[in-house]
Amino acid sequence: MTAWERALGRSAGWFLAPALALLAVFVVWPLVRAGVWSFTNADLLSPERARGVGLDNYTGLWADGRFRSAFANTWIFALLVVPAQTVAAFFLALWVNRPERAWRWLRAVFFVPVVIAMPVLAVLWTLLYQPAQGGEMGPVNAALGVFGVPPQAWLRDPALALPAIAFMSIWQGVGLQMMVFLAGLQGVSKELLEAARIDGAGAAQRVWHVVVPAMRNTIIFVVTVTTILAFRIFVQPYLMTRGGPGNSTLSLIQSVYEMTFVSQDLGRACAAAMVFLVLVGVLTWAQRRVLKEERE
Repeated sequence: MTAWERALGRSAGWFLAPALALLAVFVVWPLVRAGVWSFTNADLLSPERARGVGLDNYTGLWADGRFRSAFANTWIFALLVVPAQTVAAFFLALWVNRPERAWRWLRAVFFVPVVIAMPVLAVLWTLLYQPAQGGEMGPVNAALGVFGVPPQAWLRDPALALPAIAFMSIWQGVGLQMMVFLAGLQGVSKELLEAARIDGAGAAQRVWHVVVPAMRNTIIFVVTVTTILAFRIFVQPYLMTRGGPGNSTLSLIQSVYEMTFVSQDLGRACAAAMVFLVLVGVLTWAQRRVLKEERE
């Protein structure tokens, strides 16, 4: 190793120091503090008076029916959104992966909902889902009425509210995953695709045997990121249903928010946040282990 390389290696630490300092102050320290508070009876307005309560906050969470509903709803939402959004984004990417300018405009159309603020979309979809009320009816019910489907109270029916929010979330986020898949498609060998076509492979066979294996790492990335985003659901149910009807759309993040700012039970809220952190971390690790990401 030359003197220049040694000097460059020593200076690397100084370049990393600002980023590491910000990470420590705004991520590591709050995380450690929340972990400590989760074992206390800390109050939001006077956390300095906190006293240790052991595992009471954690055991109390599982005895709380409202928290159990939030836990179950978040899982159901993720199971509804992640597979559907991933598959839809993949096939949309295949569809718009063409060089003509018109197809580039279509990509932009699919991506537009991603850049619109979620509160705006939540209000918009609340109006779209409006049930029959007097002489007014939301566009969704009006469109379904053309096919003979009776009007539904999408956001007022406990059986329909969470699927309705999941559908809205799929529509909003599919453009982002589509763009990631589009980037991955650029790395698929055109020679392999052409060889498969010459060998008589149909379009579906080329996708399954050539495109999917070549995009394995991209698919793993999309599934992992989509899962994390799905478990972070908060804005949609909070603005559209306030977690109702009957806790049917209550999410883990909303539950933590209410414990912190409504009940002001900081210790219990931190315990719920730690449960959420461990859940997402374990799930992400398990996904990567099961799918076995290939590293080049």
